[in-house]
Amino acid sequence: MATRRRLLQFHSLLAQQALRAAPRPKPQSNPYRLLHSPSRPVAASPSPSSNLILCRNSGSLLPMSAAAVGVAARAAAARWLAARGSGLLDPFSLQRRRRASGWPSPSTFLRGVSWVHWMPSADGAVLMLIGANVAVFMLWRLADPSFMRRHFMISLDNFKSGRLHTLLTSAFSHKEPDHLITNMIGLYFFGSNISNVFGPAFLLKLYIAGALAGSAFFLLEKAFLAPRKQVYVGWGDSRTPGLGASAAVNAVMLLQIFLYPKRLVYLYFVIPIPAAIVGAVLIGADLWRVKKGQDRVSGSAHLGGALVAALMWARIRKGWI
Repeated sequence: MATRRRLLQFHSLLAQQALRAAPRPKPQSNPYRLLHSPSRPVAASPSPSSNLILCRNSGSLLPMSAAAVGVAARAAAARWLAARGSGLLDPFSLQRRRRASGWPSPSTFLRGVSWVHWMPSADGAVLMLIGANVAVFMLWRLADPSFMRRHFMISLDNFKSGRLHTLLTSAFSHKEPDHLITNMIGLYFFGSNISNVFGPAFLLKLYIAGALAGSAFFLLEKAFLAPRKQVYVGWGDSRTPGLGASAAVNAVMLLQIFLYPKRLVYLYFVIPIPAAIVGAVLIGADLWRVKKGQDRVSGSAHLGGALVAALMWARIRKGWI
């Protein structure tokens, strides 16, 4: 009996030692939390229903993490639909968003255009155009004059030779300092207003459109009107090249005048004149130059820029821009 009792005590000691040496499982926190107490974990329960909660919005049994995702997704969708309905999500929507000046934004021209994000600021667009004109002006002093005449002047010879890029490059080209300064002053003051109201992309498009229209009108005059006046101006007038940003700047200036005809324009920065009178004088002078035929200033090119300004003004009035 004594031996049997000792064996039982030995087995008991071995069992206690094994229990002490065995690794104890770490307590695991419940991954699911109650909806009304998200900061307090719920004790583990053998019942399978303890890991599920009732989502009040949908009435379905979902874990807390999935329910939270569903609620957040529905809230985000509701906010997206509300913003979409108000036209705030699409920066190039057809909705007319008026600025402080009262005119709508021309962003409808830029729907889906990726390069819009690379556009400079309103004032930066004006300075960029001025910088391009100054750079070409300096190029006239450094490059071969024959090269500049072929690629930075508009003429019938260049056009017939296939140098179509001169339709645009001539609008950045000036040989005389006074010509450059006059155009850049007008571009700075009137272009800054247009760029701040309608955006830098609109200003660049207006400048390019005015330049191309001015070059086209210049070529049309040299091709059809100048030959009729050969008795008075000589046989070489139809082959005379042209250059300058006057047509593009004229488009910018006249659009500003058409939009705000009652504003005052300070002639020589001193004399206040209503914008409507300034516009009438500019257009009248260009018509007289075309009729007269003998002038170093191309009235036909200026009228091309005026036509672009009139078309833009009409589109703005109709709400298309």
